[in-house]
Amino acid sequence: MSVKITRNAAKVIKKELDKEENKGLVLKVLITHAHGDHAHYGMDLVKPKETDNVISTDKEIDVIIDKDEPLLDGVKIDYLYFPQEGFVITNPSKGNHGDH
Repeated sequence: MSVKITRNAAKVIKKELDKEENKGLVLKVLITHAHGDHAHYGMDLVKPKETDNVISTDKEIDVIIDKDEPLLDGVKIDYLYFPQEGFVITNPSKGNHGDH
């Protein structure tokens, strides 16, 4: 399983993880809604459990994803500043290139 985090997203995520109140938490990517062959994704900061599937990324950010959910394999986390500032999570490997 793989997770890709862009440089913009990594900068924002690391800033959040470095906050004192978030010490010991890990980024979790989850499916908020799935239909057909694609899904809508969300993120949260959670305390990892022993049974969690933790993926290490090339941006030195660990991410928890459900290994039994194929639509999470290959997700890409980006942070855009235009047209609206915020995170965008897609899964290009599954044909999900953005919200509709």
